[in-house]
Amino acid sequence: MKGPCHPSLTDEVPCLHRQQEPHSVTMSSAEDIAKAARQAYEDSQLVDASERDIALRSIAQHLSSHRDEILAANAQDMEAANALLAEGKLSSSLVSRLDLTRPGKFDAMLQGIQEVVDLPVPTGRTTYAKELDDGLELYRVTCPIGVLLVIFEARPEVVVNIAALAIKSGNAAILKGGKESLHTATLLASLIQQSLSAGKLPPALIQAVSTRGEISALLAQEKYIDLVMPRGGNALVQSVKDQTKIPVMGHADGICNIYLDEGANIEMAKRIVKDAKVYNYRTRAAHRLTN
Repeated sequence: MKGPCHPSLTDEVPCLHRQQEPHSVTMSSAEDIAKAARQAYEDSQLVDASERDIALRSIAQHLSSHRDEILAANAQDMEAANALLAEGKLSSSLVSRLDLTRPGKFDAMLQGIQEVVDLPVPTGRTTYAKELDDGLELYRVTCPIGVLLVIFEARPEVVVNIAALAIKSGNAAILKGGKESLHTATLLASLIQQSLSAGKLPPALIQAVSTRGEISALLAQEKYIDLVMPRGGNALVQSVKDQTKIPVMGHADGICNIYLDEGANIEMAKRIVKDAKVYNYRTRAAHRLTN
């Protein structure tokens, strides 16, 4: 179902988590992952779109029932991260982003799934129609992109965020999180697969990889992967672009601006600017202040 009418994301029958060193990753193993994702995507197109919401509700329940197990895995990641923090090898803001035990964070992750469920089905919508000639009509209809390769930062809940959006929009996703969240991200992806295996959508619709070597090999799988989405700094985005023939949805410099009107409340403006610059999630930081 590839075509020019691709909607945005809004934003394994065996379990395919590998933890080899990069040099041990072969092109064939990357091809197996990509091929499984392609097959899962194609199979999912034969399933009624209503099953996507059913699958998402099941995933939310499954994650909720394994909360203690997830938090235990997160504690392993936090222990390792705090050790690196003490050595000056990680920033405190990154360590904070790793922590799923912060008040409300786990529940917000689950609530995020429900919010995706509540969204209208993004596929199959006619967004443009025109009669070109007698008996010749042109339609633009939203459809899935296909197989996504998504590379993201340390926050482990991003696994759930992206998986939910991919499933809702009818896509397959191969996920690579930051090494700092290895235990949590791997477990979350495995639980999502377990939940999918109990329903009508193929488990390989969501897969996770854990090493840079796997990513390098997957970037050569343009036959099976339709889009790469690196979420990170400019260096990461450029590195991905340099290594692949697959289309890359990257970004350049930040475009988050705060405009200060001459009639603005100065004290409120100070609080907004401070929050935008020191908030833990740096992806929400303002890059420019103008008046």
